[in-house]
Amino acid sequence: MPKLSRRELIKGICATATLLSLPPGTVFAAGREQLQRRIPSSGEELPVMGMGTWQTFDVGNDTDMRRQLQEVLQAFFDNGGKVIDSSPMYGSSEQVVGDLLRRLPGAHHPFIATKVWIYGRKAGIQQMQASMEKLGVKVVDLMQIHNLRDWKTHLETLRNWKDKGRIRYIGMTTSHGRDHKELVDIMRNKKPDFVQFSYSLGNREAERDIFPVAADLGIATLINRPFEGGTLFNRIRNTPLPGWAADIACDSWAQIFLKYIISHPNVTSVIPATSRVDHMRDNMAAGFGRLPDQAMRKRMERDFEKL
Repeated sequence: MPKLSRRELIKGICATATLLSLPPGTVFAAGREQLQRRIPSSGEELPVMGMGTWQTFDVGNDTDMRRQLQEVLQAFFDNGGKVIDSSPMYGSSEQVVGDLLRRLPGAHHPFIATKVWIYGRKAGIQQMQASMEKLGVKVVDLMQIHNLRDWKTHLETLRNWKDKGRIRYIGMTTSHGRDHKELVDIMRNKKPDFVQFSYSLGNREAERDIFPVAADLGIATLINRPFEGGTLFNRIRNTPLPGWAADIACDSWAQIFLKYIISHPNVTSVIPATSRVDHMRDNMAAGFGRLPDQAMRKRMERDFEKL
């Protein structure tokens, strides 16, 4: 066996340390691909950094904004993005996403997640069909029951559609910390493939109730409101980056907030929303490099609480 040089030995030690800092289920990928997490129900891998479309893609026929959002989408894909989350309650977002995906050069293979958000079986079917047409897909990767609205009715439809191959995964969503008890009950009794909810450095309620159940039952998680609607940035306004930011390869507060989230072992993907190319690139950078270990997470929590 050839003798390792000092440089090779140090390189190997650093690589091992990085590997040990990553939560279980995290997968290394080659080239410019992000860190990946496995969907427990299938083993399929998804990038940890996804993209939401609430407010940001609701631009109707505004030509200038559509051109800007096409650049945002291109930056998303260029930096290893895949998961795109939308909803019929987000105005024109589904239509805009669908139109822009058709116009983007090159081959992209997004993981499309949207929602049903209406009362009644027939109305739900019509709404989901309309979403598929707007998004330009014959199969939706993840169809979610938005904020648990009429979930018992829609769950029956979604199971039927999944059996027929019209959707690949079934999900349930909530936001703003609402309905956690009901969501946990559904997780235990119906075991959807995904749940979507709010979690951030400033809102850690899900650690007590949702994450443990998701881990026990093998349910994937999508995280919305990672910046708490922008209020996290208000907390750190005019505050310089802490010295430890470099230890986890962060050069912005957005990356700190996002790396805190994806360092939780039971987070599958986080879906921040933006309409700016520079913000998209900044967000996506959180999907690369070293993640906070448990000791660093505790330090991040303590330091943030002091702000």
